[in-house]
Amino acid sequence: MIVTTKELFKHAYGKYALGAYNINNAEQTMGLFRGCINSQAPFIIQISKGARKYTDKRMLEGMIRAADEIFPDAVFAVHLDHGDEEACYDCINSGFYSSVMIDASSKPYEENVEITKRVVDAAHAKGIAVEAELGQLGGVEEDIAVSEDKAHLTDPEQAKDFITRTGCDSLACAIGTSHGAFKFTGTQGLHFEVIEAIAKLCPGFPLVMHGSSSVPQDEVARINAAGGNLAGAKGVDATQYLGAAKRGVTKINIDTDGRLVWTRVHREFFLEKPEVFDFRPVGKIFMEEYAKFIASRNDLLGSSGQLPAVKEFLKK
Repeated sequence: MIVTTKELFKHAYGKYALGAYNINNAEQTMGLFRGCINSQAPFIIQISKGARKYTDKRMLEGMIRAADEIFPDAVFAVHLDHGDEEACYDCINSGFYSSVMIDASSKPYEENVEITKRVVDAAHAKGIAVEAELGQLGGVEEDIAVSEDKAHLTDPEQAKDFITRTGCDSLACAIGTSHGAFKFTGTQGLHFEVIEAIAKLCPGFPLVMHGSSSVPQDEVARINAAGGNLAGAKGVDATQYLGAAKRGVTKINIDTDGRLVWTRVHREFFLEKPEVFDFRPVGKIFMEEYAKFIASRNDLLGSSGQLPAVKEFLKK
């Protein structure tokens, strides 16, 4: 069942965070749904601009519709990740997405406000929720590249002004995370004091944490042992997810970790079985491994076991 992020956030606020997972193909889609059903967790499917171009946006939408039929007990939102204004309008007008993200965080503040407000007005007219971003994360994700010296944390007072003026439904905050597999160097880490300050100024308002993959070191080691070269990859401490949720973060984006699972499964499989050319056996392994990974992350987010309560909440 597809619902809006706004409904999910109301139930989650202050208790747990929803996992927001990016998909690009059928194997990821099946693994994601299986993992969330196995762990009885509501979730958010994220489709990026890159994913919409990878095959065709209609292909992804078709897979999600099919998964909704295959897994009738699933409760989830469909969300555009890191959209520009054009992509947001396309998704709003499609009638398929329940939520869009407008990312104008690289623009000057007033321009970010203006762009976000336009998208909010268009989305709300059709009952669609909007996530915006304030502050800039470092790192690389598809067509987004921000150097460490250009990244800056979200200012809490500015966040309050931004939320008031734009009418956005949730806000992605820069709290020290970054996109990709190489998040932290030296003494960098999460700045939960920023989340606490924003939550104090905007009580009850849903906050979002991007760049939150944990980059498991066992996955990195196995990838490297199978011929990879990910020296220095380091991510967020996944044991801090629930702490962020308790402070008002209702959505935590996890993408890189899923790519690491895919890479590890495929590298090991073809290294051990160089004579195999059928992609289906390894695809089956990936779906199973990805489902296990998703369930493990839902446990850490606190969303595991919340599905029955969410369904009751949505009936009200």
